[in-house]
Amino acid sequence: MTFPDRHTQVLVVGGGQAGLAAGYYLRRAGLDFAILDAARSPGGAWQHYWESLRLFSPAAFSSLPGRPMPHQPGHEYPDAAHVVRYLAEYEERYELPVHRPVDVTSVESAPDGLIALTSHGTWRADAVIFATGSWQRPFTPYVPGQRDFAGHQLHTHHYRTAAGFAGHHVVVVGGGNSGAQIAADLADVATVRWATRRPPHFLPDAIDGRALFELATRRVNAAARGEHHGGVASLGNIVATEPVRRARDSGLLAAHPMFERLTPTGPVWADGSTFNCDTIIWCTGFRPDLAATRPLDLGRVNGHIPTDGTRALADPRIHLLGYGDWTGPASATLIGVGRTARSAVQEIKTLLG
Repeated sequence: MTFPDRHTQVLVVGGGQAGLAAGYYLRRAGLDFAILDAARSPGGAWQHYWESLRLFSPAAFSSLPGRPMPHQPGHEYPDAAHVVRYLAEYEERYELPVHRPVDVTSVESAPDGLIALTSHGTWRADAVIFATGSWQRPFTPYVPGQRDFAGHQLHTHHYRTAAGFAGHHVVVVGGGNSGAQIAADLADVATVRWATRRPPHFLPDAIDGRALFELATRRVNAAARGEHHGGVASLGNIVATEPVRRARDSGLLAAHPMFERLTPTGPVWADGSTFNCDTIIWCTGFRPDLAATRPLDLGRVNGHIPTDGTRALADPRIHLLGYGDWTGPASATLIGVGRTARSAVQEIKTLLG
């Protein structure tokens, strides 16, 4: 099947929370735009998260611009399914022009603008906002003996529920929020060994995503001013959600140092101790899903495309939205992406005149 070439002023690649926030401000700015989403249904990465996952903030503090997230009955902190419904309703409420499923394979520069090559034809645009997130690029570090391990290995990307792990011995690797939450999720049904490279730091029990957003904002703003920002908490600190607190306080969430290597039966630590296990779950993060930017030659510094805010330094027509603090304070969160989406759209509107 052939598809006609299409043109729009601004093309948004990705239809999750960042793409929808961009769409909201693009509509308000009066710009012509389209959102291309590789997923078959709305909800972004939230439709793939594990069942027990809950937001770090109450619904009222976890909203995209313009439309508060409704309260989920019986839950102060909404679950992932509630977020999926909210994002689908948000998309419909603002009649955002989302095209799905459309895979964007590359974006290239041309004399008259930018060209996006997709699974459904070619799009031409004057500016492109990448809002693809990182869910499709799970990262697993190399550990000696990894291929020798005879058990099952999976990543956060593939974990859904503790069902099926009853009676198993499981090693959860990763000292961030996903590692803590998945280890806590498994603690009641399996024997869990939680391995972290550094001792985990739990935020005070009363602190949730509202405080984390403000802390992240202070930290990024201080760095932008060239000021020392040590001591300001980062989003990498572990939020003590109710399941995490319960597992921690019952002694089921004690962290162990990272192991040195793997054998067919399990990990081996520096002191020679071992733990025979059935499964290893790598909660070791993700990398930005930006393969489509390669023809643009935007450069890389420490794995990141250099930006000023969301704008790529190598090409002011390209903006990166929702990839973490390097594209705006807490921009990978529901509570934080709106602020950076607004700034990105303002810059694009100025650029396009």
